[in-house]
Amino acid sequence: MRQKARDLFEKLGYRKIMMAGMLLTGIILYGFLLDSVQSDTYDIQLFQLSQETIRSEKTVEDPVKTELERQRLTEEVAPSYQFMSEIVDNQTALVASIFGYILEVKAPPEQEEDRLTKEEMIEKLREDLRLLETSDNGLRLTDDMLSSLLSLSEARLLNVQKELNNLLESSLNESIRVEEVARYRTEIEQEIRRNETIPNDIIQAAVTIGRFGIIANEVVNEELTAKQVEQIRNSVEPTRILQGQVLVQEGQVIDREVYRQLELAGMTEERLNYKPLLGLFIFVIIAVGLLFIVISRSKKDDEHKITEMLVVMVATSISLILMKLLSAISNNFDLVISFFFPTALAGMLVCLLVNERAAVYVTIFVSAAAGLMLPSGYSATLQVDVAFYILFGGLTAIYLIDRVGGRGRLLHISLAVAFANALFVAFYLLLGQTQYSWSEIAFYFSAAVVSGLLSGALAIGFLPFFESAFGMLSTMRLIELSNPNHPLLKKILMETPGTYHHSLMVANLADASCEAIGANGLLARVGCYYHDIGKTKYPQFFIENQVNIENPHDRLPPEKSRDIILAHGIQGAQMLKKHKMPKEIIDVAAQHHGTSLLKFFYYKAKETNPDVDENTYRYEGPKPQTKEIAIISIADSLEAAVRSMKEPTSEKIKKLVDSIVEDKLKDGQFEECDISLKELKKVKEVMCDTLNGIFHSRIEYPKETN
Repeated sequence: MRQKARDLFEKLGYRKIMMAGMLLTGIILYGFLLDSVQSDTYDIQLFQLSQETIRSEKTVEDPVKTELERQRLTEEVAPSYQFMSEIVDNQTALVASIFGYILEVKAPPEQEEDRLTKEEMIEKLREDLRLLETSDNGLRLTDDMLSSLLSLSEARLLNVQKELNNLLESSLNESIRVEEVARYRTEIEQEIRRNETIPNDIIQAAVTIGRFGIIANEVVNEELTAKQVEQIRNSVEPTRILQGQVLVQEGQVIDREVYRQLELAGMTEERLNYKPLLGLFIFVIIAVGLLFIVISRSKKDDEHKITEMLVVMVATSISLILMKLLSAISNNFDLVISFFFPTALAGMLVCLLVNERAAVYVTIFVSAAAGLMLPSGYSATLQVDVAFYILFGGLTAIYLIDRVGGRGRLLHISLAVAFANALFVAFYLLLGQTQYSWSEIAFYFSAAVVSGLLSGALAIGFLPFFESAFGMLSTMRLIELSNPNHPLLKKILMETPGTYHHSLMVANLADASCEAIGANGLLARVGCYYHDIGKTKYPQFFIENQVNIENPHDRLPPEKSRDIILAHGIQGAQMLKKHKMPKEIIDVAAQHHGTSLLKFFYYKAKETNPDVDENTYRYEGPKPQTKEIAIISIADSLEAAVRSMKEPTSEKIKKLVDSIVEDKLKDGQFEECDISLKELKKVKEVMCDTLNGIFHSRIEYPKETN
């Protein structure tokens, strides 16, 4: 299966496969989350009994009630009035005009024949006063009133005018609103009738003129009032149907108002609402985009990046499936069962199989998805409490996972996650305003503990599946393989103790060097433990195992010695395959010598046969394919060389390190891996520092003298 996947990768290329994988990931996410953002609808009819209690799944404005409230407050707004001081002058001027017309008509003509009769005077006055009669107040002077006025002398007319103007000024200097005009007209009429300076025969005419002069001088300021009304309308908070609000109780008649509210909340029929669908699309775009960035920044090769993407996709899908199951059964419980979700499962899997950065991303995404999918209220929108619960539990596992020493100790992480979950539940219960019984509190804390333990148990259960399906080597698996009680390591220790010690030294060098350049130090260390397991076939033929025995190579021809030495890499890879060891460890055994030349026996053979073929004295290879194996090859050669050095010093060690690296570069041993010259320089520095620490000079203490 892996070979088919590799063939497909070589055929399509990294970019096409990555784009297809991201598209598939987006489709999966959208499919899982689609139901979570769509509101439930109900088959209900007007004036029917409701079969169940229906709560609003979202907060929505009720425009009808909002407008009714605005109208109510608008009607209560008192109009703003403005005092018109110029009305006094205007009205007294009108009264003066009336008496002016009368005086003008009474004025004697220049010629006697032009003198008017009283009837003609009245008629002319009627014509002059026509505009006043058709005005809003409507001056209504009868012929008798005009006749009585015309009968007065000019002096008396002017006196009446003066009295009327005084009364008008007295009244109009006060604020008079429209509804008060009638009262002020009555008052001025009474004042006129009590005024003794006004002749009795023109009292009625004077009253009519006085009442005509009284008008409202404090009028509504329409502009200011309109602004106040607008302010009042704008200040009205919209009336809302709140999320979780009961719209109709079970058995209640669905009248027009209830039906309107249900319709407003979008719960009366299946209607496609594009807003949440578009919002979900944006969410998925963000999630997939961040995933692409996280995977692209991985330092692994393109093939490993594809594998990491698949691991993230499958781990996330497992979490989403578990959320679906919890969501499906949540209606059967009165309490929030979302706290049973294994908060750290996805983060653990991705951290162990990919890296910490990807694990943090997955934890953040899973928590956000849980906020949409796992119910803890009445709404289809994001549930922040559940999202934070999963976020904190997942991050706890990620940042503790490197501190454990094996799959069996993964329980320690699970307990830590359970503790973090319990702390969050305590925060959740204390922050809420709901009163909880002791049984409910016990339920939530139990759910937190179960969630933590379930995270570890499921992670242990899924790890072998991921390792087998994707050919990945997890941190937990590497830690297990580094256990000295492993059967193969025991075999090396018991049968080839010198090789075992050599492997430990090489592991220290390789681990420190890999960490310095960002490679996988743990993988290099564990690979070193097993890299020379092929030497257990013929342990005495390798110098580190020749303790107090004769070197058997002294009695063998170089061809025979060559075959034994060159075979240990192939034999070691075969032994590791037989024990079903991970491919990465097998590759270390097969590639750590690359195609390097077995110089000692080659030159020994050349002494007897100058035409000997150099290729027959080279390891079968292949050359190192990864940075880790390239560093192991350097550390392997270096450790053996330093071990044989007499009185190693810093200068000697540095020259030796430079020589070995230079020799391998010239021999082309690093051509098939992506290690750079800059990284090799850093590796040399670290190896020199490590070897100097091991072979540091010791102080010679003077011998005691008696």
